[in-house]
Amino acid sequence: MKLYNIILLALVMINLVLANPIKNKCIVRNKPSNPSNGSIDNADNNTPIDPANEATNNESANNESSNNSANDTTSNTSDMNQYEIEHINTLDKYLAECTVLLRRNGDFPIGKKNKKIYLYGNGVRKTIKGGTGSGDVNSRSFDTIEQAFTKAGYEILTKDYLDEYDKIYEEAQTEFNNNLWKNSSGNFFAMMGAIMPEPDYDIPYEKEGDVAVFVLSRVSGEGSDRKPIKGDVYLTDTERKMVLDLAKGFKKFMLVLNTGGPVDLSGLEDVKNILVLSQLGVNTSKTLVDIIAGDKYPSGKLATTWTKYEDYPTNENFGDNDDTDYKEGVYVGYRYFDSVNADVMYPFGFGLGYTDFEFDVKSAKLVGEKFEVSVSVKNIGKFKGKEVLELYLSKPGTTIDEPYQILVNFAKTKELKPNKKQTLKLSFKLSDFASYDEKTATYILDKGKYVVRVGNSSRNTKPCGIIKVASKINVRKVANKLGKPEFKDFVPETKRKQEKLNGVKEFTLKTSSIKQETIDYDKKYEISEEVKALSNEEKAKLVIGAYKDGNESVIGNASITAAGAAGETARVADLKPVVMADGPAGLRLSKDYYIDESGAHGIGGYGQTETPKDVEILHQYTTAIPIGTAIAQSWNRKFAELCGDIVGSEMEIFKIQLWLAPALNIHRSILCGRNFEYYSEDPFISGAFASSITQGVQKHNNTYVTIKHFAANNQETNRYFSSSNASERALREIYLKGFEIAVKEANPKAIMTSYNLINGIHTSESKELTSDILRNEFGFDGIVMTDWVIKMGGNNKYSGPIATNVVKATGDIYMPGSKSDYENILESLDDGDLSVEELEISASRIYNLAKELEI
Repeated sequence: MKLYNIILLALVMINLVLANPIKNKCIVRNKPSNPSNGSIDNADNNTPIDPANEATNNESANNESSNNSANDTTSNTSDMNQYEIEHINTLDKYLAECTVLLRRNGDFPIGKKNKKIYLYGNGVRKTIKGGTGSGDVNSRSFDTIEQAFTKAGYEILTKDYLDEYDKIYEEAQTEFNNNLWKNSSGNFFAMMGAIMPEPDYDIPYEKEGDVAVFVLSRVSGEGSDRKPIKGDVYLTDTERKMVLDLAKGFKKFMLVLNTGGPVDLSGLEDVKNILVLSQLGVNTSKTLVDIIAGDKYPSGKLATTWTKYEDYPTNENFGDNDDTDYKEGVYVGYRYFDSVNADVMYPFGFGLGYTDFEFDVKSAKLVGEKFEVSVSVKNIGKFKGKEVLELYLSKPGTTIDEPYQILVNFAKTKELKPNKKQTLKLSFKLSDFASYDEKTATYILDKGKYVVRVGNSSRNTKPCGIIKVASKINVRKVANKLGKPEFKDFVPETKRKQEKLNGVKEFTLKTSSIKQETIDYDKKYEISEEVKALSNEEKAKLVIGAYKDGNESVIGNASITAAGAAGETARVADLKPVVMADGPAGLRLSKDYYIDESGAHGIGGYGQTETPKDVEILHQYTTAIPIGTAIAQSWNRKFAELCGDIVGSEMEIFKIQLWLAPALNIHRSILCGRNFEYYSEDPFISGAFASSITQGVQKHNNTYVTIKHFAANNQETNRYFSSSNASERALREIYLKGFEIAVKEANPKAIMTSYNLINGIHTSESKELTSDILRNEFGFDGIVMTDWVIKMGGNNKYSGPIATNVVKATGDIYMPGSKSDYENILESLDDGDLSVEELEISASRIYNLAKELEI
């Protein structure tokens, strides 16, 4: 076994055991004078949480946990910094908007008088705040659902059950860890992100009573994909039996899903109340208590279709070790289900509240190519709430096949009390949703009628306008750049029938309102005079991350400027390093650290060395925001921007310049282990929320985002060497579209390429992807970095990327970098494989960013 495999294997085993947080008095490294910078907004008619209640520990509640679930709950109120209190309060006002009520029968909320409750399920004490890997964030504390109910004054009537479950879980986890060690054969990647499926068990439980809640948790993360087995995608036999028994025997029962993505809920027709709580970061548990009691209400909508596992079209084309064929083409998620009119359990955009709404189209108009509709929304129920309206477009499909409909915009109401109404205006430009014709390499608007619909899910819409296009319009002429797979894309055999359109107002698009654009791939890249004056060795250092001679860089803990930060640029020519920290559910830094003459060092994390004796242990805390999927489920871009605002504020506090987030890959398959980081199966949702978060982060001083993973990073299985094989049309309309929206709308400072290949070429080495499409077509002028690439062996069809090829593709920095990567650049210069000009172009972008941050 190679030495690095031994090291990495040990690190994974550390990750698999339960965390034991250090419980020292808090000493914060950078205490802010005004962390919110005046930019944190307030939600409608919500009362801030009590910081004292939020931060104090309840000694009676169980405190066993893993590092992605409830961990250190020993914080003292006096230890909390003002920025922590403000950020927690801000999130608390919005978190219920991320939850989705799938079913209801009127039994909830229960009000504030009933203070006795039966709590069952693995999520009661093993509550998950977010996924594993780079998506985990070290907040000061996190309450389990049991602790949150206890703090709210509830008597938990299931202590014996919960105690017995803890024993069974510990035994199962120990056995799982031991088997993983035995079966790994030294293969680190077979263990990375490995998650134990939920075990079956036989524990007595009450089957009758007044109020019961079953919390079903699932976690996934970087390095491993989910599995269509019981205890992961499917409920275990124990879970299914308990849920059905409780639904039958209790007067009021709710199934709560503390998951980062869909689980198969088939066979649970007798369960009348189901809530997707999701994973909401620091206040996950308190949000559930508020919803159960009625202090808050769910108002989220699904951003990904939830249905039986067998219904998803990508199941047979997922997880191949070498090549994953995207044979479904553009028919991803609801684009597929709606086109074939498949019966799904919970469609895209669906979500209930404690109240009901009705909507009525008031007017529609077409001005140039911009369509706008005004819709009145009225609360016709008995509780206050918020509603989301979704705007869909059906294209004619005259020359190329088209999905039944695509999302083109959405809007959310303010809080509406019973019988109150609000008029929402939704609009879109037709050219923004042009289709890609591979034969002519052109984005087109086909001849025919375009039907616009408005509704509150993809399956509940009303036609609100028809746009007639008299002849095909060429919107943007480009060139095919991404290769061609060895298969033809799926096309539905039969088209879904259109509903009757009698009485729907028709408009005619003036062809002159859209001017054709032709892309010339001749963008000139500037070279800094200061960079020209540097030695070749210094130029090479600029395009290679500031690596360490050990395993810390590999694991994403390479920074010595900020403890636990993922990496930084090299210190060249008196430049200060650009410091990068992971996300995307907040700012990922080490909670505990020390400082010595060489810099800041995290304690207890991946790749972090033994702590010297007699050093002062310091602490730093950041705020865990909801996972990406949960943010998208809010359908509230204002909230997304506030999440970015929180992150940007904390980046200022801890002097981080590049946040390695947001992540906006598509939910192609529900099995992808990192889906929780991503927003949706829809590229418009993905681009919109990435844009809003980017705007929130980048409004702060010298704080920027790195949108990722560019592109088609839709599985974790063999992610370093797997090729995502897809048609040019599918790539452009589905997998690149969100990045295009974010670049054009929010101007992110940096983009991270993905590990995978596209049609046999590594994304980081593809000049066609990075220079031609990203820089020339999309107009991106920022930094392009690789994901954290490491050298490794193995019997793979494709080889790994190399630093020289990345620079030749106009990539700017190879992360986390190593001595061999640095030497590769210099050797390529000597051999003539890399020109000095190519090196200087990339080095200039890094140099200019570092100089910009010094201002």
